[in-house]
Amino acid sequence: MAAGNDGANKPEDDDPFGYLYADGQAAAGRAPQGGGYGYPGPAPAQPGVPRTSYNQVRTVGERQYGQPPAQPYVPPQQQAPYGQPHPQYAAPETYPGNERTRQAPVPPQRGRGPNTKGLLIGAVAVVAVVVAGITAAIIGNQNGEKEQAGGTTPTASAPVTPSGEPSSTDPTTEPTKEAKLPKQDAATLQLGGSATLATDVKGAEGAGGAYVAGFNAQGSSVTWKANMPDGGTYALQVRYAIPAVDAFATLTINGKPNTLPIGLKNFIKSTDPNLEKNWQTTWAQVELQKGENEIKISCEAGNQCDVLLDWLEVTPPKPT
Repeated sequence: MAAGNDGANKPEDDDPFGYLYADGQAAAGRAPQGGGYGYPGPAPAQPGVPRTSYNQVRTVGERQYGQPPAQPYVPPQQQAPYGQPHPQYAAPETYPGNERTRQAPVPPQRGRGPNTKGLLIGAVAVVAVVVAGITAAIIGNQNGEKEQAGGTTPTASAPVTPSGEPSSTDPTTEPTKEAKLPKQDAATLQLGGSATLATDVKGAEGAGGAYVAGFNAQGSSVTWKANMPDGGTYALQVRYAIPAVDAFATLTINGKPNTLPIGLKNFIKSTDPNLEKNWQTTWAQVELQKGENEIKISCEAGNQCDVLLDWLEVTPPKPT
């Protein structure tokens, strides 16, 4: 019979297991009136009105059988303690029993480790150097105290160069400053014969531009009393001017004629007879004694003496 049939019997009365329900047990295995076994009772049957179906749809967990209402289902992942990693997001290897939860052993390093032996040797060497320096300082201090107690004063030795000679910085070994050699203007010398002073020709270096002229006559001379710091071989330099023609004169040292006359040649190879353009110098090697020396330049027989004399100077010897 289809649902909604208005037959005489109720479907609830057909349940052979009704006695298992609490209300069924209370009715001694009989179907209770006005609904049963947790179902709401149907409306009373009325003639000509179909009865409603006993199949009443309920939501899961709505039916009650005398027990306390069921608690709502809580997924396991929502029961994790506050502040702890949620198991839903935990890595698989963190679960107990997983092989990956064990720590993998760190493989031994095959490379070369720090050179602790070398560092130790270096440290020992540094300590040894420091100890040696401290020991030397203590010994030097003790020696100095002993010398002071004995009344002796340590003397400083001169620094020695690699060659074994005293250093030039030692004031006791500094070479003596070379003595200044004499120089004299010809115009200040003792004149003889026709020699005279003049200032007409420009270019003379003597005081006021003065020089010795009139030297071209036989018997003319200039004499110089030169004071030498030491005796020896020197060079006598003379500044002169000629009219582009070679000249030469006699040189006498301490009353003795020099072996060779002093040459007053045209060394600059001038072709202009203008005396102003022909100033030049020459030199002669001489032997002088320590102290005063008489140096004389004269125009003697056979000399060519057309020359102007500016100054005379003694210098160290020149290579010959």
